[in-house]
Amino acid sequence: MGPRPLSFVLLLVSYAVASSSSVAIPTTSASAVSSSTPVASNSSSTGATSSISSANISTSGVATSVSTTSLMTSYLATETGPLTLPISHYSFSPFPTPTLAPDPPNFPATDPLDPPPVSADPVVVPDFAPAWAAAYTKAMSMISNFTIQQKANITTGVGWGNGLCVGNIAAVGDFPGLCLQDSPLGVRDTDFVTSFPAGITTASTWNRALMRARGFAMGQEHRMKGVNVALGPMMNMGRIAQGGRNWEGFGADPFLSGEAAYETILGLQAGGVQATAKHYINNEQEWKRTQESSNVDDRTQHEIYAHPFMRSVMAGVSSVMCSYNLVNDTYACNNNKTLNDIMKREFGFQGFIQSDWAATMDTLGAVAGLDLTMPGDITMGSGTTYFGQNLTDFVLNDTISIQRLDDMATRIIAAWYFLHQDEGYPNTTVSSFDLYNPLNQEVNAQSDHYLIVREIGAAGTVLLKNEGALPLCKPKNIVLVGSDAAPPTSGPNEYTDQGGDPSGILAMGWGSGTDNFTYLVSPYEAIQARARVDQTSVFWDFDDWDLAAAGNSVIGMEAAIVFVNSDSGEGYITVDGNAGDRQNLSAWHQGDQLILAVAAQNNNTIVVTNSVGPLIIEPWVDHPNVTAIVWANLGGNEAGNAIADILYGAWNPSGKLPYTIAKSPADYPAQLVTGGTAADILSINYTEGLFIDYRWFDAQNITPRYEFGFGLSYTTFEYSNLAITKIYHEDYAQTDLVHNWEDGGATPIAEGSTTALWLHMPAHKITFDVTNTGALYGGEVPQLYIHHSPSAGEPPSVLKGFTNVVVSPGQTTSASITLSRYDLSVWDVVRQGWAKPEGTMTFSVGASSRDFRLNGTIPA
Repeated sequence: MGPRPLSFVLLLVSYAVASSSSVAIPTTSASAVSSSTPVASNSSSTGATSSISSANISTSGVATSVSTTSLMTSYLATETGPLTLPISHYSFSPFPTPTLAPDPPNFPATDPLDPPPVSADPVVVPDFAPAWAAAYTKAMSMISNFTIQQKANITTGVGWGNGLCVGNIAAVGDFPGLCLQDSPLGVRDTDFVTSFPAGITTASTWNRALMRARGFAMGQEHRMKGVNVALGPMMNMGRIAQGGRNWEGFGADPFLSGEAAYETILGLQAGGVQATAKHYINNEQEWKRTQESSNVDDRTQHEIYAHPFMRSVMAGVSSVMCSYNLVNDTYACNNNKTLNDIMKREFGFQGFIQSDWAATMDTLGAVAGLDLTMPGDITMGSGTTYFGQNLTDFVLNDTISIQRLDDMATRIIAAWYFLHQDEGYPNTTVSSFDLYNPLNQEVNAQSDHYLIVREIGAAGTVLLKNEGALPLCKPKNIVLVGSDAAPPTSGPNEYTDQGGDPSGILAMGWGSGTDNFTYLVSPYEAIQARARVDQTSVFWDFDDWDLAAAGNSVIGMEAAIVFVNSDSGEGYITVDGNAGDRQNLSAWHQGDQLILAVAAQNNNTIVVTNSVGPLIIEPWVDHPNVTAIVWANLGGNEAGNAIADILYGAWNPSGKLPYTIAKSPADYPAQLVTGGTAADILSINYTEGLFIDYRWFDAQNITPRYEFGFGLSYTTFEYSNLAITKIYHEDYAQTDLVHNWEDGGATPIAEGSTTALWLHMPAHKITFDVTNTGALYGGEVPQLYIHHSPSAGEPPSVLKGFTNVVVSPGQTTSASITLSRYDLSVWDVVRQGWAKPEGTMTFSVGASSRDFRLNGTIPA
């Protein structure tokens, strides 16, 4: 989502845009495009899609040529401009709703306000179809007497700054309209709300219960503030280590991101607010995000980038937000392939697709699958719109069918009914464009949510190194070094949207993905409170720049704790030359030099990082006096308390990295693409294909500093007694599809084919034991990785499961991870479906992507 009115100018070009893809797709009966109209390219007359222009991209998802020699890559623009959809007559028939009789206990009819209980090993696939069907019936009845103009108004925001929320739909008839509001970590632009840990911190917990609890608490706060649609979660992949908004999302693996998105959405909607899966799709960098084409092959799109959105649909998400960028030469909000064919047909999505703010490019976006334009105007504050009267005129002159307009309005109102927001929903008490409006203080939505903030902050902290330095045990004296230990000098909200050089603890990045801190606990305050109890002498030096003074301050101290950070955010704000994306992967405020200055004078130097993503820590990681590294991510309100909980052992570290920390920036498979003139559309070619993050490191035999999934504890664990059991459902209604898959067949081309129950129901159950062999109570995150036959063209190891256990010293507990047929499938670009690859399939269970403890074979 977008910026503030005086902060940002979108360089948008008004093109009529068609959809595109890298692989030909048969036209289905539910296509929004008539059979006489090109589906993907204005150079095609067959309805089949054209291949993307980059010769380096294959349909197999295997990288053919990649350069990683520099941290940033500047390309001349090679795109000739967006593909266009001609003015014509476009008929429409609604997508059939995927239906299947509920089959408890594994497939129960589910209301979004009452999802299945959270589980460390989920085996239930909630069936939201009955709830959607009831909502559709109500919505169609409501709009039955609406005029064409009224229906068009439902699909059109009121314009930037013309309502209480960042996005608003005006009341129409008996429909009261909608308030759409950021952000993925709290309620933006208001008072008395919680600042939750960022998405990247939540992903680092690898804990479904905490993901769900965070989502539920955020949902409650949005509802209490009268927000109808929460603009989150964000689930773009951490493809580029420097990506400005990576911290809003859930890391660099599709499975982990998908599970975090799934649980977050179940929680948000159980709290009463409509959730939004964003930014769909391939919006992995901020630089020229409105003028870059992400060129992605079909297999990679399905297996990597679309997966979290698919899981969002399975969670019953109400809305999907299309992104600013182009996808294979077509703007994402005008892309028939991604919006209509993948999201609505293949995933069976029943809700509405909204644009990112001013990302609508044409009235014919409605034909490509766009249902709602936000905030309504073509550019922020322009007072013009592609929908509204233009959409009305397109319907009246039969360019766009009335059936498609009905579908758009129905989807938006149905989502409102789906969340029961017609039943006494609170009035809006948010005033986004007048922060001093007393309305912002009418409702205090915080409750006791600080408890979940603190718990996630601790559970999402990753212990990377510990040579006996931690946990602290009543030290006689300690010194805190670095501004990141301190409270911000001008209060926690010293910059609008947190868009400035942090003067204290970094607890969130910058941009629209933020909210206003009600308070912020720094490490200085939290450690002082503990020092009072332990009667420890505490000293500090918050000056990052006087290295000599920092070094002298630590002499003779029992422990020296150095705090460093690295910030990033949304591209409408530039901080110290970082235009959203980070310019490099170094700690800010000469953090490397600060650590070395301290380590030179103290043999028990503990490093704490608050970072939006990976850092290159080679200058000091192996220094003999650096005895511990605590990777604290972005902790929200309670950041300081969570860090203190880890340092003193109140929480035994259990967090795991959601990305790889490399030894060199050049080791990563993809780099930030920069350059281009104001008019250029950049090509960003996803040439690494399926080999994102750890998959690349494994395939290229590159040794990382710390691998994906890595994280230490204050105790130790052993794994044993591996077993795998095949699960049979002989009485299931779609057994024929199961047998077809087992015989090598692909999923059919049909509505809801990728989210079909038979593909996602339990197929294999892996069990094992975990023993705590240390002296402290603690939690472990066992991870399961699939190893395909080389002929499958997959990376060497692919995460397909994880669970959580907590074990007392000397005790053993049993754990399980359940696999579905989908988990064992790859995308077949020829048959356009999910298929079981040939060859023997093995798996490993362990403590990280490179620390396998148990190995087995998937039964044929």
